[in-house]
Amino acid sequence: MHIHVDSIFPLLENMKSHQASDLHLKAGLPPYYRVNGALRKIDADAVDGEGIFQMLLPIIPSRRRTEYEQRGDLDFAFQLPDGDRFRINAFRCCDQMNAAIRRVKAEIPTYESLHLPTIYNELIERTHEGLIIVCGVTGSGKSTTLAAMLEHINAERSVNIVTIEDPVEYVFRPHKAIISQREIGIDIPDYAEGLRYIVRQDPNVIFIGEMRDRNTMLAAIQAAETGHLVFGSLHTADTMQAFARILEFFPKAEHDFIRGSLSNSLVAILAQRLLPGAQPEVPRVPATEVLLNSPTARDLVRQGRDEDIPELISSSEGEGMHNFTRSLANLVQSELVFRDTAMKYAPNRDALASMLRGIKTTAQTMIHRVRGGGT
Repeated sequence: MHIHVDSIFPLLENMKSHQASDLHLKAGLPPYYRVNGALRKIDADAVDGEGIFQMLLPIIPSRRRTEYEQRGDLDFAFQLPDGDRFRINAFRCCDQMNAAIRRVKAEIPTYESLHLPTIYNELIERTHEGLIIVCGVTGSGKSTTLAAMLEHINAERSVNIVTIEDPVEYVFRPHKAIISQREIGIDIPDYAEGLRYIVRQDPNVIFIGEMRDRNTMLAAIQAAETGHLVFGSLHTADTMQAFARILEFFPKAEHDFIRGSLSNSLVAILAQRLLPGAQPEVPRVPATEVLLNSPTARDLVRQGRDEDIPELISSSEGEGMHNFTRSLANLVQSELVFRDTAMKYAPNRDALASMLRGIKTTAQTMIHRVRGGGT
């Protein structure tokens, strides 16, 4: 049914029934939902930039409206009465407002519901200080994974958790822990200001929404070195690229110092990417890569031998580490991902093909099996 769009609220409310992860408002086009990774046009009238501005005006924090006018970009969050939250980026393009809106479900997921490997649970159970980095490209589920980790701690430990987020996505309700969630632009002006005083707030656990520059990275390392458990995210595709990104934040003269600090404070780097799932009830599944800071990994980091990290990961699977190839093979064997999907995303197709020799799980074979055709 063709609809006329003049309010943001029906579009947000309908994201749940459409199982949409994102809503895109582009000036001159009708709204689009992203469902299972694909964009789908809503049967609605096109909306111009002024229309988008009028739609978003009721939910933009009043104190931040001038920020959009000055910068042409604004990140903020909004929550519906049912608890669903939305991470909203309003941005100027061709002098018109556009918006990208990510739905954050009200319920904080568990490792099991996210289909993350058991090492995630084991890692949080045994870790009380140090730095844990979750990395991945945009839309890879980093925020959701980090929320699951923090909720695990919230349920199990009597600790003080302080977060700095831009914006706040998942809202935590205290269980055993007490939690302070500070939002950029509302509670504090920026990450640097929030991190300047964070250790004075007596935290046991610190979550930095995004480690995006020298100051945030240095604050994370220093907090981890002084006995805090620190979580943060990085926009890199895999674990090895994470080291390159971290070093980019610092002048070359400081690289040895940073490597030494990382070798002591780092607990793990967890990389992930989302794949289309093979089961209707699990439409998106994470493939993961896990680097744990073992004694060998510590030496490689300190010595600058980043090129040896992939080999260490692939040869240390019994210790909880694994690479994307192994993760993809496990997903296929668990029938969470089709074989041809895994091959499409595999960083090393020959290695994956070797692991999957004799296993056939494409869409066609799954349909055949469901219809009673056997294997």
